[in-house]
Amino acid sequence: MTSRKRSGSGSKRPKEKVVYIYELIFRGEDPTSSNSNPEFWNEFFLLQPNVESLEAELLKQTNEQLMGIRGNINELFTRCIEILCSDHPKRVYNSLQTLCALIYAIFKKSSSGTESGFDIINTMVGFSEAEEKMKKLVHHCNEFLLSDTEDCPRDMCLKLLLVLVTGTDNVSQNVLVEYIMINSIFESFVRILSDPPLRALHGHDIVILLTLLVNYRKYEAPNPYIVQLSILADELALNGYGQVISSSLIEFCRQYTQNLAEAQTSSWFSSLSNIVGNMFVSDEGCERMQQIRANNALLLALYEAVHLNRNFIPTLAHSQAESSAPPSPSNTLNASQPVPDLATAPIIDVTQFPTNLLVAVFQYCSIVMQDHKNESSTINLKLCFLILTCISEDQYANSMMHDVNLTFKVLIHRAQMRHRKLPGERISKSQPLAATLLDLLVEFIVSHLMKKFPMELYLLCVGIIHRVLCYQKRCRVRLVYPWKELWAALIGLLKFLVGQEQNLVKKCNIFHLAIQIVNIFNLFITYGDTFLATTNSYDELYYELNREEKVFSEIHAMVLRYTTIPDCEYKDDVLKLLQSLVNILAIIKHFQIKIKEWLDSQNISTPSEEQILEVVRKNYDLTLKLQDSLDQYERYAEKPKHASFFTSMVREVVMDTRKNIYYAIKEAQAAPQANYYLTTP
Repeated sequence: MTSRKRSGSGSKRPKEKVVYIYELIFRGEDPTSSNSNPEFWNEFFLLQPNVESLEAELLKQTNEQLMGIRGNINELFTRCIEILCSDHPKRVYNSLQTLCALIYAIFKKSSSGTESGFDIINTMVGFSEAEEKMKKLVHHCNEFLLSDTEDCPRDMCLKLLLVLVTGTDNVSQNVLVEYIMINSIFESFVRILSDPPLRALHGHDIVILLTLLVNYRKYEAPNPYIVQLSILADELALNGYGQVISSSLIEFCRQYTQNLAEAQTSSWFSSLSNIVGNMFVSDEGCERMQQIRANNALLLALYEAVHLNRNFIPTLAHSQAESSAPPSPSNTLNASQPVPDLATAPIIDVTQFPTNLLVAVFQYCSIVMQDHKNESSTINLKLCFLILTCISEDQYANSMMHDVNLTFKVLIHRAQMRHRKLPGERISKSQPLAATLLDLLVEFIVSHLMKKFPMELYLLCVGIIHRVLCYQKRCRVRLVYPWKELWAALIGLLKFLVGQEQNLVKKCNIFHLAIQIVNIFNLFITYGDTFLATTNSYDELYYELNREEKVFSEIHAMVLRYTTIPDCEYKDDVLKLLQSLVNILAIIKHFQIKIKEWLDSQNISTPSEEQILEVVRKNYDLTLKLQDSLDQYERYAEKPKHASFFTSMVREVVMDTRKNIYYAIKEAQAAPQANYYLTTP
């Protein structure tokens, strides 16, 4: 075989036969016309696909040219589906890879805005035959996913499904997804998630696929994947779903901790503040932000599971060991399963991997919340807080988090700040997960008091605290916790709102947040006897309220000022806040008088904390107003408040997944096997 010479010198590399056939197809010619071989297509699918060439040939066509060669594209698509019946693994694999490249290129061509969804189907498969052919394609995918054969092209099959689902930025506008709705592959997903070896290989793709399918037109029409995920009770599959998520989050936390330790011993950084600061502005910081954005997909998957399926909740605190199947509570899953003996549950150290999903989420949140300026981190943290909101509303999740026999040591990363000194030991003592959750939320409160105030995040944070306290009050659970740290953080937040009132009131409703904070104190005042672990806690609460009486007096003065403004935008919340302050102000007034009388009688000007506490203990003779609905909250609802957030989040996940999948498909284009070269005349 000879090859064409370049003008001058040197020989031209022969063109791949598969590329030559692509050129014929996209010129509108019949690739079989010059070849009477009836086995043409069988031989074609022995050729290694050239993904980039196929994409390039399609993209350089004009819209008119595409319409002219639509028959050839339909024929190629049809032949790809037909060859999936072959018992030749190489042909099947090449067919799937060709479909990936073809579908990807057609969607990319349509993204210019010149083609409608109808034209995508017509160009790709022909509208009249679309339903039948797509049904066959999904059927073959199901068979491959459920196959027990070792050479099954399961990986490329999942790549194909991901290419289909991520074709358009807005998954709800992707007309091809409708065929996956009609021909469900949910049971195949369950099968793979339930099988540890298969899950290790394909679990990530399965979880991402399921998450995107759940978000298809979720606000517009019934979605069978939402229904199936919400009622899924297969314990192995749910545990597998959680393991896919936890393994990624745990690895992220492990790498962060390792890099942080290396940076602390390096001469490049003089302090932890510099470490964290440089981490988010340097090249390493850019990489960190990309890693955080990459976690959006799995966090979204976790959100959907927690939000839709309460059978998933028990997996949150299970040890994520691949070899073990998790126990489940009898009231949630299979009643024939024995309830685990939590009294014998081991204390799990943070340095032991794998750990459980909830611990991973807590530690992950503590990392993400350290970046105050990056929008990606803010979006990611909001998703984390929405997940924690759903968890804090669940009865079983709360009982699990408050169980004193189920304790964990958790590493909570804390930001270096000038006004506080970090403890040398950053790993928490062994404690229930509810205590760690409160630690995490307190850390957020004290570390985000800045001019660019993240109001939405603070509302979510305070809302989670309120839900946890409502559970404790309702179930009379007495969590041993240093409540003074929470009270101090909340009072500090109120102080910040008062100090920054002029700036913040122009941007957000600070009165609504203040109501939530004050009502948490009212919850302690009114119902603290049902959930505070000791009577001393009540004394300490009243002591803190009196010690910080200036903050509450300033809030009261601020509220009174706004009640006199006739056109105040937040008048209703101003009045509610004024009403919610009644008991706190009464307590402060009562004890200020008692303390002053005692100081005068003892001739003391600077009393100790213990002396003031003693005055508090002896003077509880005051009457407070009973306030309603302190232990009530509005149940979380995704729509309409957070619908736009999730639409935007899903769009980002789709775009990132599409990019990653395309790279994976190109990487699968290994060294050509059985690839023939052809020299054009």
